[in-house]
Amino acid sequence: MATPVYSGARTAQRGRPRDASRDDALRRAALEVMAEVGYRALTMDAVAARARAGKATIYRRWESKLDLVIDTCTQLAHQNLPEPRTGSLAGDLREFLSGFAAFLSGPIGKAAQALVGELPHEPELAVAFRETFLTAQRDVLRRILERADERGELRPEAPRGMAVELAGAALIYRLMLTGDPLDRPFVDRVVEQVLVPLVAEGHQPAGTQVT
Repeated sequence: MATPVYSGARTAQRGRPRDASRDDALRRAALEVMAEVGYRALTMDAVAARARAGKATIYRRWESKLDLVIDTCTQLAHQNLPEPRTGSLAGDLREFLSGFAAFLSGPIGKAAQALVGELPHEPELAVAFRETFLTAQRDVLRRILERADERGELRPEAPRGMAVELAGAALIYRLMLTGDPLDRPFVDRVVEQVLVPLVAEGHQPAGTQVT
């Protein structure tokens, strides 16, 4: 059977006008349950019980578990991914990655690990996650690089795509694999030793010689 293609969050619009504070409480409940049991074991019943809400309240807002989780990821991205304008490439990267690291290190971190761990097994979820949360994170980084280019901070041949990949990958690697802290010293090293030398004017790309 063909895998369905996700085409954006489908939040229901039935019944009474939406209460934004209630939506946030339901999203928090979904994150808490997912952090404990993972995406596959997450149920609307469990979210309703955690939020002390009726299941019908959830279904008035989201038609499925997928819609609930992806809408939650989208809202988290909008609320927690800063778009800094410090006036410098290093400053913008440092502020963005510090905010992203704090976001991942907080209560959401365990839910993020549970969700990312399911992506290889849940194709529709993987597509939706890439189109929402991952795209939002990459778009902020791309705009940081575009503004740096307008200020003359980037080399013409700077590998922007690689910089975007490495910025997020460094944090996710620590979160998912090593368990080392996503602290400010780590962010500073990623910015100063990896990202700025990779793309900035006046920095030579690292050579390929192995010593």
